[in-house]
Amino acid sequence: MRNERRRSFFCTGALMAGLCLGAARAEPTLTPIVADVLAAPQAVTGTDGHSHLVYELRLGNVTGGKAALQSLEVVDGQSGKVLATLDRDALSERLSLGGSRGAESSDLGPAQFGVLFIHVPLAAGEAPPKSLAHRLSGRFAVGPGDFAMTLAPTPVETRPPIVLGRPLAGGGYVAADSCCDTIRHVRALLSLDGAYHLAQRFAIDWERIGDGNRLVAGDTKNVADYAIFGQPVLAVRDGVVVASRNDLPEQVPGALPAGMTVAEADGNFVVQDVGDGNFVLYAHMQPGSVTVKAGDRAKKGEVLGKVGNTGNSQAPHLHLHVMDGPSPLASNGLPYVFESFAVTAVDEAGTADFDEAEATGKPLTLTPVSPPAQHRKALPLDLTVVDFGP
Repeated sequence: MRNERRRSFFCTGALMAGLCLGAARAEPTLTPIVADVLAAPQAVTGTDGHSHLVYELRLGNVTGGKAALQSLEVVDGQSGKVLATLDRDALSERLSLGGSRGAESSDLGPAQFGVLFIHVPLAAGEAPPKSLAHRLSGRFAVGPGDFAMTLAPTPVETRPPIVLGRPLAGGGYVAADSCCDTIRHVRALLSLDGAYHLAQRFAIDWERIGDGNRLVAGDTKNVADYAIFGQPVLAVRDGVVVASRNDLPEQVPGALPAGMTVAEADGNFVVQDVGDGNFVLYAHMQPGSVTVKAGDRAKKGEVLGKVGNTGNSQAPHLHLHVMDGPSPLASNGLPYVFESFAVTAVDEAGTADFDEAEATGKPLTLTPVSPPAQHRKALPLDLTVVDFGP
């Protein structure tokens, strides 16, 4: 009884400071950290043969002092098995203060929140867990000092990702800024209409390799000199067009345009409802090339437009992603897989190599895959080179 009273007194006293790490009985207790998962994760199989979980964890420090985060374990919510561990260095690379990209830190200041971008690759052949939880440890500058707590339980979506047909014909297509650890799409968190949305979580920017392993041959300021410019964009499934645009001009390659509005970000685009709560965005097409409008029914393989450089784009490419609503930005991004394709090479030199090739015309540093690796119902991972067939 004496110990229970002391514990109760501690919690009552802590109430004044906004701190309580636990109580003797299984009742709601005040906690110094609050956390929630922005959207339940859904596993997708990548071209590496592994299933991947990609999602975001919002963390808030409700104390009046700094919280130095030391580690976070992602655990199977049923078995308790540790699926991934982020140490302090990893946290400092993945925790964005205020959800703002470029403001990464492993520390949360007083009354400050951040969004942690999590990627959990599962072992080959391992079934995705049915739920997840998160064990967080660290130290507070004031109050209880060291802490360890389990928080933010979340279910894992059980339905399989939608299966898509090819968006482009032929080969030599680079899956740029694809899953799972690049930042331009995976961390494109936007605050829209008073809520966070990450529609681009599994987006791919498709570019094409031309002669000499070059993305552009000639004038890097001329859209027509990029290998992918003008390629027909194909509907990936049957479905009804819910929105499109066809009037925005081509941008000069080399830099993102200034003063771009949210309404213009996708350039000339098509949004297609392909059923079961899935919507596909095809973005940045040439002006005057879009062949469909809202209300039209597009068949799988039908030409929807031509690859261009309109909207918030710095080089001709096809931006493609799947989402749970008709808004290209104010929706939740969903994973997807393609019916069949071959991987012919990988740019193992990374994003910097790709960016230099796009900006200067320098050849990509490619590692050939010989013979080409055939894939069915998989998501091309970042910087794989894909052949969709004739």
